[in-house]
Amino acid sequence: MKQLPVKPIINFSDLEKVDIRVGTIEKVEDIEKSDKLVKTTVDFGDFKRIIIVGIKKERQNPKEIEGKQALFVVNLAPKEMFGLISEGMFLDIGYSNDIIPVLAIPEKEVPDGVCAG
Repeated sequence: MKQLPVKPIINFSDLEKVDIRVGTIEKVEDIEKSDKLVKTTVDFGDFKRIIIVGIKKERQNPKEIEGKQALFVVNLAPKEMFGLISEGMFLDIGYSNDIIPVLAIPEKEVPDGVCAG
């Protein structure tokens, strides 16, 4: 594992700007033109989002995350990838440390859309 230094100190108000919520991954669909990206549909209770994520090379079967709850950033600016709009970001653990990432998940099931923090 690659050890990383602690990032610079931020103000609590900076952290409050990030909207992290729990969502259930309803569907994982292949993006045929990409060798690493898949399209996910995530349910946040009051709304759903399409989130594009690069997990094809990290998992033998990307569909194994369907039905799982995880943490997501939901207030990032939309980003176009392979002709699709991604409306958020998975919070995963390990990618920056050069290990196979795992989902950041709640310890038990909670209502979709609940906020972290």
